[in-house]
Amino acid sequence: MSLVHDLDLPVLGAPMAGGATTPLLVAAVSDAGGLGMLAAGYQTPERLAADLVHVRDLTSRAFGVNLFVPQPLDRAALEPAVEDFAQRIEPEAVALGTTLGRADWHDTDHWEAKVLLVETLAPSVVSCTFGVPDADVVDRWRRAGCEVHLSVTSVAEARAALAVGADALVLQGQEAGGHRATHDPTVEPEALDHLGLLELVRPETPLPLVVAGGVTTAGDVRRALAAGASAVQVGTALLLAPESGANRTYRQALRSPQLGRRVLTRAYSGRVAGALATAWTDRYADAPAAFPVLDQLTKPVRRAAAERGDLGRIHVWAGSGWRAAQERPAGEIVRELGR
Repeated sequence: MSLVHDLDLPVLGAPMAGGATTPLLVAAVSDAGGLGMLAAGYQTPERLAADLVHVRDLTSRAFGVNLFVPQPLDRAALEPAVEDFAQRIEPEAVALGTTLGRADWHDTDHWEAKVLLVETLAPSVVSCTFGVPDADVVDRWRRAGCEVHLSVTSVAEARAALAVGADALVLQGQEAGGHRATHDPTVEPEALDHLGLLELVRPETPLPLVVAGGVTTAGDVRRALAAGASAVQVGTALLLAPESGANRTYRQALRSPQLGRRVLTRAYSGRVAGALATAWTDRYADAPAAFPVLDQLTKPVRRAAAERGDLGRIHVWAGSGWRAAQERPAGEIVRELGR
């Protein structure tokens, strides 16, 4: 039986890369009876190893880790648009007293090293976002004792995940905060909410289906389970918890009356993401589909904006239920969601 079915509460903590998901948050979710998920995205292998060990020091409960699957970029086709975008946003960096980041067209987010690290340290669950790993990688993780969860946003992606031997699927709807998990970063994600995606994928497989996207209340969880989900994955619901690594400006933005509209945008990273609308999303809505290169360029600008409390230039990843996020301990939030 899948670990998803053995949880005390049918709640997974979303692996929010970039600092929001901390070892403390992972452990709190697991200790509450859910499944905490550590975010490996953007981390060095050394930092990831340290975080894995840290979580094991904090909890004896099962937890997982999430990896980004790298997707090659067509540099010849995209580079002119990326260079134009860099010229357009350079004044934003100057205004904040910083410089643009360096573009690395060959960045794989240390994929091979992280694959080996997961195989060696063998957390209970390994999940993947942005694509499907090769079947031999899935087999290596499973032989090490890991359950493999793969994120999908469409029926076609679900079939690809099933073909390589996934143990469970994470169905991410368009209500999700942060990056959409689409396998091809250049395409527009399908306009499906998590319940609609669940309805389409459920006939395809008997595997556990975890739904994600805008789940922030106990009512959201009950509706998902009644529709046939095995569990839910929540991220925005946990952002204001004290265990979250969300910075002060991010937390302020989630409560600000100035930011009252949510958009799907490539403006920060080149990959479609659910975020609160800002002056930046309005100005750069036409950003090219060049993840992770655009993410690399804009990261220093976003970091400087966060340090200065600039709500117009930071990214505010948020699911559709962001207004229901609570400033409470993560364990309390998870227990309330799963009651």
